Amino acid sequence: MTTESSPLAVGSFDPLLSAGPALVWTVVLTFVFLECAVILGLFLPGDSMLITAGIVMASHASGEAHVWALSLGAMVAAIAGNQAGYVIGRRTGQHLVARKNGRYINVRNLQRVAELLHRHGFVAVLIARWIPWVRTLCPTVAGAAGMEHRKFTVASTIGAIVWAPVLLLIGYYAGNFLQRVEWLMPIVIGTLVVGLVVGTVLGVRHYRQEMAQPAEDFALETTPGAVLEPES
Repeated sequence: MTTESSPLAVGSFDPLLSAGPALVWTVVLTFVFLECAVILGLFLPGDSMLITAGIVMASHASGEAHVWALSLGAMVAAIAGNQAGYVIGRRTGQHLVARKNGRYINVRNLQRVAELLHRHGFVAVLIARWIPWVRTLCPTVAGAAGMEHRKFTVASTIGAIVWAPVLLLIGYYAGNFLQRVEWLMPIVIGTLVVGLVVGTVLGVRHYRQEMAQPAEDFALETTPGAVLEPES
């Protein structure tokens, strides 16, 4: 039995394969930018999406070239998203809007991110890249708290250079390993894609529920030790 005609050798996955890397590129760049720029991104499955994208890329003949190029694209999207989040926070000033009884966008979480930035600054931005909800809130809080723009940019860029390629390549090389077991690859891809779709739908639903909660002002200057040195 040969598998040259299709890496997955499963007809039900032909639409996914024929969509090709273009679909993966669109999903990855959109998710990465949103997760790093706006509150909606806090509810999107960013890490699992990158790993899934890497595994899907492994099923294509040109997957290796695409996964390295996509790593670069995801880095750019993450850096751009962080800059957008920083600008949003900077324009907001030291007053951020939390949600009463919110699961994520609450005063406690905003205060925790502000204190993390105040205590650790540069290192905190690097660490934030690997903590999903902190990754989304960090740029906005950093901008609102007046973290030096150059310092934030360098830290967030280094974090993006490490984060996106690592997860994409983990998925890609895991996918290469899975292809040795012909019947397993489609099951894994199907499960991950379904999980990603369900996670996105639930994430958007949770976002709407969160934003429906009453607004609560969070002033950074009233948080002891939370305000960073303003940019000179």
